[in-house]
Amino acid sequence: MAQEHAGHQGPHHHGHHGHHGHQDGAQGGRPGHHHDHGDLDWAVLAPLLESQAELFAPMYREAMAWLGESAPEPGLIVDAGSGPGVVSCLFAEAFPGARVAAVDGSAPLLELARARADRLGLADRLTTVTGELPGALDEVGYPADLLWASNSLHHLGDQRAALAAFAERLAPGGTLALLEGGLPARFLPRDIGFGRPALQARLDAVEADWFTRMREDLPGSVTETEDWPELLASAGLKPTGTRTFLLDLPAPVSGPARAYVAATLARMREGTAEELAADDLAALDRLLDPEDEASVHRRKDVFVLKAHTVHTAVRTA
Repeated sequence: MAQEHAGHQGPHHHGHHGHHGHQDGAQGGRPGHHHDHGDLDWAVLAPLLESQAELFAPMYREAMAWLGESAPEPGLIVDAGSGPGVVSCLFAEAFPGARVAAVDGSAPLLELARARADRLGLADRLTTVTGELPGALDEVGYPADLLWASNSLHHLGDQRAALAAFAERLAPGGTLALLEGGLPARFLPRDIGFGRPALQARLDAVEADWFTRMREDLPGSVTETEDWPELLASAGLKPTGTRTFLLDLPAPVSGPARAYVAATLARMREGTAEELAADDLAALDRLLDPEDEASVHRRKDVFVLKAHTVHTAVRTA
């Protein structure tokens, strides 16, 4: 559950790769992105998950500051769908009095989380739990004062039931912070100088269709109106707020941002080859060719603009 994934835009991150959903970067996978856990090569995927989460860190820190206004001193924070632990460690830094439990279905990604915590001097406050959501939360052992689920819920077939399970793992007065929705990332102008304008809008349409199919194919899939505050209320929680956080990296971008854009578009190219028109595939190939002056590796107008929406609710009893 690579939560450091963001939204259901595949390589842009839904945060969750694989059916358990990781927030750390490649949230959610993309069309053709091997959504079955067994097909994923974590050694290949992990760097993208980590680099995306690191790039999105300012947005996560802003969200944590907002969460801290209503829950200033949580004792236990559970990161449900933690991926390689970038966001888990950000939570440990933002709340120095808290213990953090990173829960994910991928043991290799959790190894990276432990290594990151060790490098940052946070190992004594971060624990990891390997297993699929929501059942793996039972292994945490203690109710959570803050449970963070970033782009991991939409990888679970029955989201209403999963939210009820999340709510049961909260301490009285505890907060569930659900990151779902927002806006797809934008990297390029509408007209990039070749091909048909609005390439990214067409990629978004393919992604949206893929996301719908992904949801339909999940075990026990239930169709829900994505009114997240209503769903949180149906889990017995009291909705307390919704806020959207913006990542705005204008051109010219840094080397890491440019690398993230190139890696993201490469995964999109891999996953959409059968669904895009020939001229759009040709445009993507130019954008990904390091030798082409018009590629994202070289052009000066590359930017990163992304919005994440977080919904909060509290357990009142």
